[in-house]
Amino acid sequence: MLRLSLCMVTAISVIAASPAFSKTITISIGYQSMCTDTYPAGTVLKGLDLLQKYLPHTGKYAGVKYHIIWRDYGSGAPITNMMMAGKLDFGTMGDYPLIVNGAKFQQTSTERTYLITMTGYNLDGAGNGIVVPISSKITNVKELEGKTISTPVGSSAWGMLYEMAADNHIPFSSFHVVNQSPMAGIAAITANKIPAHADFCPISEDMEYKKVGRMIYNGEETHVPYLHGAVVTASFAKKYPEIVVAYDKAVIEADQWITNNPYNASKTIAKWTMMPKEVLYLYFSHGGYLTMDPAITPKWVKTLQYDHTILAKNASIPALDFKDWVNPKYQETAYKQLGLKYSAASTGAYNPKNNIALPPEIWVQGSGIQKYKSVRLMLIAAKADIESHKKIDATYVYDHTTGLKLFGNYAYYTKNGNNYTAYMTEAGAKNDAHGSPVYSYKQILSAA
Repeated sequence: MLRLSLCMVTAISVIAASPAFSKTITISIGYQSMCTDTYPAGTVLKGLDLLQKYLPHTGKYAGVKYHIIWRDYGSGAPITNMMMAGKLDFGTMGDYPLIVNGAKFQQTSTERTYLITMTGYNLDGAGNGIVVPISSKITNVKELEGKTISTPVGSSAWGMLYEMAADNHIPFSSFHVVNQSPMAGIAAITANKIPAHADFCPISEDMEYKKVGRMIYNGEETHVPYLHGAVVTASFAKKYPEIVVAYDKAVIEADQWITNNPYNASKTIAKWTMMPKEVLYLYFSHGGYLTMDPAITPKWVKTLQYDHTILAKNASIPALDFKDWVNPKYQETAYKQLGLKYSAASTGAYNPKNNIALPPEIWVQGSGIQKYKSVRLMLIAAKADIESHKKIDATYVYDHTTGLKLFGNYAYYTKNGNNYTAYMTEAGAKNDAHGSPVYSYKQILSAA
């Protein structure tokens, strides 16, 4: 009986040492409404109220009210600055900004951040891109030497520039790099005030869709996976671990919501952001740029470690202790509580080359997405729609070499009898054409 009493006293002491929280907990989240690949950890959570769905209300959280503050930023760098200023608890951003975030916090004497979830990826690096004005005569990155390139400094596109320069044996110092936000970059390209602008998802495709810019370099050429995720300050995570688990649960559901119906998701998200639904579908559809997957896999950690070496060498980014920074325990708990197996969350990265045989599509205004068995049949249908004055919102084809999904009107085509093939670049089409004609979209429609 005495032993039982001591146990009871101990239990009471533990309870007394873990009082309930105050009546209101503030959660501040930095997100990016212009970066598609961050949407599952920001825009979708906000739009569908998913975080509220999973926030704890029992135990020490009983009676707690939550005050969620959403702050929208043009890129990842200002989110890190606000987190370091104590203004944000969570931040969602791309791979290079994530690395800078973790490294900068590890330079402080007290605070740290944890990488707690991914949102999605492209295995080959598609999503970043370099765009020139639609009337520019520049066709490749070699022609940018000695010229000005604007980019959101500290962004994934900024990091891609280092990769692009190294791969093409161009001294990075030969570029005059200036800091411009996505909106400023779009305005500069539209007004033909700058030779080129490098930006992250989906700014390049948005400029192509609006016919103000032309992409001359796709991040796919780096063949380095393009990743996005979210971080949380260690102080918040240690104080409110259950809230971090709730956040991870919400991200898991957001990814599933997009994957289950990308057509509906694209239309819905377009209403929450400035991005056209047709551009969002290029990212979210089956075969699109983005593969939805929140799991923090060993492959992605290795990719981030590689990215860090690029930034450390070229941009003097400080060291990053990945063992301290990468913290999947909250995500593992989230999967378990949702009845999902974390070990099976990512069974292997999706290879865009699997897209090559996927059916091309037409988005007809008022009729939704129509799929076709071949490029030829899609072109015939598009030609018929145009002749009958139907409004085509977008056409989609797949690059025959990489499997990258493309807007049909920016692709190049070859024709061998009734076999029509689409390519991302004119050079790629010419390489396979072996001297046969290569067609633009307008030309191939006439030939269809």
